[in-house]
Amino acid sequence: MSLPPELRPADTGVIHDIGYRGYTGPRLGRAYAARSLFTQSLRAAYGLGRSGKSKVLPMMVLGAVTVPAVIIVAVAVVAKAEKLPVDYPQYLSTIGLVVSIFLASQAPVLFSRDLRHHTVPLYFSRPITRADYVRAKFAAMAGAQLLLMLAPLLVLYVGSLLIGLGFGDQTEHFLYGLVAAVLYALVPTSVAVVIAAATPRRGFGVAAIMGYLAVSTVVVGVVVGISIDGPDGGISDSAQWVALLSPGGLVESLTNELFDLGSGLQRMHAPGGLGVLVFSAVAAGMVAGSYRLLLRRYRGI
Repeated sequence: MSLPPELRPADTGVIHDIGYRGYTGPRLGRAYAARSLFTQSLRAAYGLGRSGKSKVLPMMVLGAVTVPAVIIVAVAVVAKAEKLPVDYPQYLSTIGLVVSIFLASQAPVLFSRDLRHHTVPLYFSRPITRADYVRAKFAAMAGAQLLLMLAPLLVLYVGSLLIGLGFGDQTEHFLYGLVAAVLYALVPTSVAVVIAAATPRRGFGVAAIMGYLAVSTVVVGVVVGISIDGPDGGISDSAQWVALLSPGGLVESLTNELFDLGSGLQRMHAPGGLGVLVFSAVAAGMVAGSYRLLLRRYRGI
């Protein structure tokens, strides 16, 4: 016996064939995903691919470190100088505060934002591993720092060649500056990224990074200043060791000693061969230790 229409069960659904086919193209894999994360993070450090407001600070910092180099070259042209008034590694140490501002503001962009928006687990749902994520982010921040410091170095180098300064001498000192730039891009950055990855709040990350870099620099300056005996006095070797407390001071002292840069009694340098070994070991330890701390931080996410 058939039921009346009002008592018959309603249709629960219909399957339509819409022609869906699975993806059969090439799968680019884990290495491509890691490279893409590195590229995207490097662009993000300069605000590329983000809002116009995000580009303001990175571009201002880039201009702040490059314009003085242009002025130095112009002064050398007008004065018909036989050498640049400032050496390449020395120039990097003079712009250290501006570079620190860039590092403090952009390291949380690469690390804290993913933590705040809970997007880190989404990365790990893809082929990349936690080690891939850490390597890509670390390399992107270090690369952004290196590019920032290479810009004024290239201005100084190209300008010195255009005004007729010695090619061999300028190339040698440019290479000194390149080594210093790599060290500045690795040592302070390694500490900054660990601090940035420790908190999902960007403001806290910026304040903590800038506070550490500024306070450590001030402490080194105060201790060194106290150790100077009068206006014509020098810095004792025992006081030179305090530079180990500051990432920037460590790099400056190490490069000065390695390449015999700077002059005068108040020159910062790693004290002798032992100092070079210790300063190099501390720099390597800071980078390697920070990398391991990052791995441990993301292992639990």
